[in-house]
Amino acid sequence: MLKLGFIGAGTVGTALAIDLSSRGYEVSSVYSRTPESAEKLASAIPGCRTFESSQAVADNSDLVFITTPDGAIGTVVSEIHWHEGTSVVHCSGADSTQVLEPARLSGAQVGAIHPLQTFAGVKEAIENIPGSTFAIEAEEPLLTELKKIATALEGRYIQLEASDKVVYHAAAVMACNYLVTLVKQATDLWETFDIPAPQATTALLPLIQGTIHNIETVGIPDCLTGPIARGDIGTIRKHIEALEKAAPDVLPTYLELGRQTVPVALAKGRITEKQAEEMLEVLQQPNLLISI
Repeated sequence: MLKLGFIGAGTVGTALAIDLSSRGYEVSSVYSRTPESAEKLASAIPGCRTFESSQAVADNSDLVFITTPDGAIGTVVSEIHWHEGTSVVHCSGADSTQVLEPARLSGAQVGAIHPLQTFAGVKEAIENIPGSTFAIEAEEPLLTELKKIATALEGRYIQLEASDKVVYHAAAVMACNYLVTLVKQATDLWETFDIPAPQATTALLPLIQGTIHNIETVGIPDCLTGPIARGDIGTIRKHIEALEKAAPDVLPTYLELGRQTVPVALAKGRITEKQAEEMLEVLQQPNLLISI
């Protein structure tokens, strides 16, 4: 069994280390620049030791996970004296294995394994990992080992090239982080009619969950509903006029998302090309609307 070591004991590192340990992997060592974080992680895993340097973790592990903030990965790797027989991976979504080049040049195998999941907290992350997809970049034999790790965590995996990573991560940000921003803007709109954000969030969550369920079960584009999906130009005009008055800061987002939604509605097949053109015209020129 491989001895796993972790450099970095934040949410991602802690969640992965605890989860892997619970599934039979030997997590033997951890180092963090915040000693309290390392001690907390080690205390949660039988047989895991804290070390006073990242070098010590590398010297006592077969596979090293670098789970520091992305900006620190290159510095951490360059400070360690690597040797053949050791493997090192990072868990960044945007960085490729190129950031691990100092380790590769010293004879270590290098890879990346990124869990496509949100890590709001350790408990939440461990609960969310099963069913998640892991983006893997590595060469054999490390590639096979990382696939085994993804499978052990009850996940799926995809294999990426270095040139794929940034676009892959941008997609993740759009689907996860920007969803939070959209919900924030939606709850802000509810405040214009005096309903506070917590109450608005409670009200909107079933709608969001229903949408996600439809994406999963019906699929895109057939799951699309709403005024654009049915070619309801009158309602779109009303939205734009109302937002111009009540929330002009939100209007640009509404217009851009509307424009991006028209092709999805066309693909669903419930609107005509003419309706699509008319909606795009309305969404491009809100200040030239005819009053209704």
